[in-house]
Amino acid sequence: MNKAHPQRTGSRFTAVDLGPQSALVACRFEAPSGQSAPGKVFLREALNATGAEISWNCLPPGAAMPFLHAHREHEEIYLFTGGEGEFQVDGEIFPVSEGSAVRVAPEGARAWRNTGSEALSFLVLQVRPGSISGGPVEDGYPLSTELSWTRGA
Repeated sequence: MNKAHPQRTGSRFTAVDLGPQSALVACRFEAPSGQSAPGKVFLREALNATGAEISWNCLPPGAAMPFLHAHREHEEIYLFTGGEGEFQVDGEIFPVSEGSAVRVAPEGARAWRNTGSEALSFLVLQVRPGSISGGPVEDGYPLSTELSWTRGA
């Protein structure tokens, strides 16, 4: 399995199902340089997303990102959902595990590895620095439309 498959689309949404998180270890990202990374699925194209790249990752025990990398334009936000590992940014190494969140500026030289006995699972969001305006709720607004699942209850 190397691609997400759309389950449902509408004029304003796309939903995909990757299956169980543990199955992601069978996926593999092939970099243009010829190097590859295990357990990585990119979702931007599958979701028709236009403002962020998202990858879902499940790194097997003992595996590591095989190369340091940086970005030209995007900062990355890593959200760890399971397992234990180490993260390296510009030579500084620190532990990560379920509940850890890490932001790396575009120029930061980064890599990670699984130091635990189970898969290291995490999501990565790539976004343009400085593109968010306002606080965490200013962009959202309530609608007066009744929730579909509460109709007739």
